[in-house]
Amino acid sequence: MIHCEGLVKIYKSEGLEVFALQGLDLVVETGELMAIIGNSGSGKSTLLNMLGGLDRPSAGALTVDGKNMLKMSEGELVRYKRESVGFVWQNNARNLIPYLTAQENVELPILLRGRRRKERAAELLEAVGLSHRRHSRLQQLSGGEQQRVAIAIALANSPKLLLADEPTGSLDTRMTEQILDLFRELNRTIGITIVIVTHDLQLARKVDRVVSIRDGKTSSEMLRRISYTEELEELERGMETAAAAEQSHVEYAILDKAGRLQVPAAYLESIGAKDTNKVRLELVEGTIVMTPGSSAAAGKK
Repeated sequence: MIHCEGLVKIYKSEGLEVFALQGLDLVVETGELMAIIGNSGSGKSTLLNMLGGLDRPSAGALTVDGKNMLKMSEGELVRYKRESVGFVWQNNARNLIPYLTAQENVELPILLRGRRRKERAAELLEAVGLSHRRHSRLQQLSGGEQQRVAIAIALANSPKLLLADEPTGSLDTRMTEQILDLFRELNRTIGITIVIVTHDLQLARKVDRVVSIRDGKTSSEMLRRISYTEELEELERGMETAAAAEQSHVEYAILDKAGRLQVPAAYLESIGAKDTNKVRLELVEGTIVMTPGSSAAAGKK
């Protein structure tokens, strides 16, 4: 569904150039439910905007659903945003019109396609568990219910890709669990590809793959030891899984095509290499061993 290679995004402001992405590589399979995490300023929201056609890359390659995002005309880009991708934002003001009911909010994007809007909106609200609230206005809905309406709107035109930017950032723990369970159910039942951008590490327990972005590059991936579905099934049978007994995911560093990787600062600090740009690499019995360079190691025994 998504293929990024050497993706670069440069913003220019008052004569300054800011690199939001610095050669990012990423592949997302069709039908995958995955999360992208990173600290503020890491580049994750910039990536989401480019995946959604809201911004264009400065360099590199970006293909979404077989479409070259660097070569699309403005008309093709409008059609892509209208037909191929759906958005869910953290701020409900970007998702919803406050003076309309839940059903009327969902009907609006369907008007553009000329479909049977009332029936389709009712189906979508039922899919997100809100059929009983379809005639309620937004001020009558809780934050979690409003976010469910936003998800129904994002699905209105049957997109192949759903992009969610901090979709649970303003919700409490219980509502967060419900929204993430809804994403899993939609992914399972209709097969839609879902990419969730967040800074919340706890979200990793709900998805099978988590990609971490740091300084505009993919730095690591966390893959679940066993699938979330298998974990729930074993918990229901009263069995303690390896994921429950230890960590739910295994983290892998990402090598780019030049063989470069980002080493976590805690690792460098633990070997005394945090304040140097030189390390020594040795191959010892099939294992790569990294030690501080001679200047950094001089004061260590």
